[in-house]
Amino acid sequence: MSPYWMNNSCSPFTGPNGSCTLGNLASYAINVSDAATVAAGIQFAQEKNLRLSIKNTGHDYIGRSNGEGSLGLWTHNLKNISFLNYRSLGYTGPAVKLGAGVQAFEIYEAAAQNGLRVTGGYCPSVGLTGGFFQSGGHGPLASAYGLAADNTLEFEVVTTNGQHMIASPTQNSDLYWALSGGGAGNFAVVLSLTTKAHVDGPTSGASFSFANTDEANYWNAVALWNKHLLYLDTIPGFSTNWAFDESIFVLEFATFPGGDEAAMNAALSPFFRELEKINVTLASNVTTEGATFYQHFETYVANNNFAFAPNETLGGRLISRSAVENSLPALIDIFREILTDNTFALKRINGASYNVTHARVGNTPASNSVLPAWRDSLYTLSAGVGFISNTSTAELQIAQAKVNSWQNLFKPVTPGGGAYMNEATWNDPDYKEDYFGENYEKLLQIKRKYDPNFALWQHTSVGSDAYWEVAADGRLCKI
Repeated sequence: MSPYWMNNSCSPFTGPNGSCTLGNLASYAINVSDAATVAAGIQFAQEKNLRLSIKNTGHDYIGRSNGEGSLGLWTHNLKNISFLNYRSLGYTGPAVKLGAGVQAFEIYEAAAQNGLRVTGGYCPSVGLTGGFFQSGGHGPLASAYGLAADNTLEFEVVTTNGQHMIASPTQNSDLYWALSGGGAGNFAVVLSLTTKAHVDGPTSGASFSFANTDEANYWNAVALWNKHLLYLDTIPGFSTNWAFDESIFVLEFATFPGGDEAAMNAALSPFFRELEKINVTLASNVTTEGATFYQHFETYVANNNFAFAPNETLGGRLISRSAVENSLPALIDIFREILTDNTFALKRINGASYNVTHARVGNTPASNSVLPAWRDSLYTLSAGVGFISNTSTAELQIAQAKVNSWQNLFKPVTPGGGAYMNEATWNDPDYKEDYFGENYEKLLQIKRKYDPNFALWQHTSVGSDAYWEVAADGRLCKI
């Protein structure tokens, strides 16, 4: 997915003269089956002075699931899914316990079979319990139920001293707080999580597109879409996922839990009328109504490129409501600057809009360690460069520098903001502010408490610059 981390090692696309080395991948991996396996792996790594890494699916732009020369804890086969009626002081209702290897497509289908829906991502292959929930996690149900981290009830973990424990709002609550949005694979090894499940029901959807047939009108239309998102933001449960480049804008799909086709059309029709005023014609326009969320999701995802993670390097930024209200011309200028950059041919900007304010979600800033900028954001944006399969490492390095520069372009119009860490760069020099914000120092204290020897290390994670630095051969060396 992120070829930067693979170094084209053993790639079938580079021909018979290509190299076949492990590159950034772990040298050895343990197929995790239970807590004892994890504890033994951690103990062995510490006794032998080995770098340790954790991987469930490997879907990670930041490269946290890699580790050159490391001993890997591979949790992909922890596939248990069990539904339950959960009772606690903070929540009573349907829930599901997910093993660390469960992927979005697996829980979406299983939940639907039980008359439920669960927060997850757009890409069906994402491993939910790993980087997704632990880093916040956004998806089509976020406007209805909050980010993934807003739905966590408890984590089953093994700490780096080998303790097998539960982290919840009432047990090891500081660790629960950190795991609910503070970044993946850094505080403890998560074996499973229990998350809220929600009663399923009808879900309407939509997609549309318009082409760039007139430069001025096209960018006016993109600006109008940004303005219309401020209206959609007021509709409870409504979310959108969209993308554009120099030639076409595509609403890949909108999601409206509880809405029918009429409600979907009512939400989008004011935008369509604005397009007519500037002579922009829709190239496609579809609305649907599914009996369940899963039926809706399958309609828009199963047969398109959401099903696979592309070869892509991303930079990202959370775009606040105030940026769209007060700095929209500057935003449009940044979009145009990125998409007219001729360094790379394959460029695209992606956006996903949600209302995940505390008022909408029903929690408080103290509930979890989600980056506070999420609560002020109108949408999360990523700017990416796509690659063909045999792209050289040198070109990938150039692209990494380029998306960092793109990511920085948005900072002046989003002061005090941040980025969704799962869709941003691994070497952002401002990662503490951008990915963790005011939560960073508290997260660092929790890191030191549960992992005092910093046995777990990932790029741009809490404490990544406090103990280790990466040597040229991939080893972690004490600072």
